[in-house]
Amino acid sequence: MAHYEDERLADLVKADRVHKNIYTDPEIFELEMERIWGRAWIYVGHDSQVKEPGDYFATNIGKQPVVMIRHKDGEVCVLFNRCGHKGAQVVGDGCGNARQLRCSYHGYVFDTDGALIHIPKEEAYDGTRFGKGRPEYNMQQVPRVDSYHGLVFASMSAKGPDLKSWLSGAAASIDNLVERSPEGRIEIAGGCFRYLHDSNWKMFVENLNDAMHPMVVHQSSSGTAKRVFDENLKEGDEAPFELEMLSPFTNNYEFFDKMGLTAWDYGHSVTGGKFSIHSGYSPIPGYMEALTNRYGEQRTREILAVNRHNTVIYPSFTLKGVITSIRVVKPVAVDKTVIESWVFRQVGAPEELFQRSITYCNLINSHANLVGPDDYEAYHRLQHGLQTQDGNEWVSQHRYLGLDEVDEDGTKHAVGTSDMVFRHQFQTWKNYMVNGGALQ
Repeated sequence: MAHYEDERLADLVKADRVHKNIYTDPEIFELEMERIWGRAWIYVGHDSQVKEPGDYFATNIGKQPVVMIRHKDGEVCVLFNRCGHKGAQVVGDGCGNARQLRCSYHGYVFDTDGALIHIPKEEAYDGTRFGKGRPEYNMQQVPRVDSYHGLVFASMSAKGPDLKSWLSGAAASIDNLVERSPEGRIEIAGGCFRYLHDSNWKMFVENLNDAMHPMVVHQSSSGTAKRVFDENLKEGDEAPFELEMLSPFTNNYEFFDKMGLTAWDYGHSVTGGKFSIHSGYSPIPGYMEALTNRYGEQRTREILAVNRHNTVIYPSFTLKGVITSIRVVKPVAVDKTVIESWVFRQVGAPEELFQRSITYCNLINSHANLVGPDDYEAYHRLQHGLQTQDGNEWVSQHRYLGLDEVDEDGTKHAVGTSDMVFRHQFQTWKNYMVNGGALQ
């Protein structure tokens, strides 16, 4: 796309601000699909969604339809969801089980690893270049596929860092998510909350670790919940989990500063560590004991002491270990993004832990919840405000500029209300867009 040469793209990101076109220009969005979503490791799904041979799950990598499927040999494949004949999408939306994949247009049949195994009127192709055994006519496998604790990632680029190196410090959040299971296993349980936002995908990703907005944006939900419970709870009444969950969102700036921010290579970041909005949750009967039986008392305390809020694994998803859920980012257009919220069951943990996670996602992450519409309204106003033709074309990222702490390995730290993570994400954005996916 000649309109944005590399030099011009680089000029859109400054040390303390970014140009508004990054959020509003359809041409930049298409370049992102190619240079970020087409190069990075993108979360596809969890292997518990395809437990048995033939189980499949249809999804997207950026705008590219793909299907995650377990082959007969037990391997999990990620295939471009496209027939090698006329290019029709082979698998519809959703999930299921199939011994073979059959294109609904002309009936061409593919094995669960994508190999073309049946051609109607095959004799009509005698003497031509089309036929079985020619890799170009298979359902193509995404160039790289790997998994970490069952979380399956794929990259449409054949080149780049291995998955574990790319995850960097964010891998510890996945480790903790899994270690919170008394059996060291997690599995996706049930369906998902799917939520369409009329805003750019980066607004959601940035907002996850924006600690300046909760006490403002969430007055209508968290603030109201506090008032209602204060008026109705009697002395000695046990506070319901809903209040434990909602009330921290309107804590003060000092609370969120104390949580802190950490950022690693490739754009990943987290709010919190040993302290977060989840720290005050009441214990679940039997859970501590189940973990202790597996790990011992000291290790159990170490696992439960981790209180990371939102871990952003850039660009495609975020996870919460304490309430065992993830949110997956699916860009649709420059001003349209689908967010999917999935809940994990911690295998071997009390059922109450799973039910608590569902309650959290119902009230925070679903499309008919209390807290999410607050953020949705903010995204809506951001997207439409940035399209106005005023004199200021730049989006500020000045807060606590120059005050980051940087470790020897490049890990960055800042107070919770710093703009550090946004500056960090956009340095990553620039390197993907201009430098072909370089570090940070």
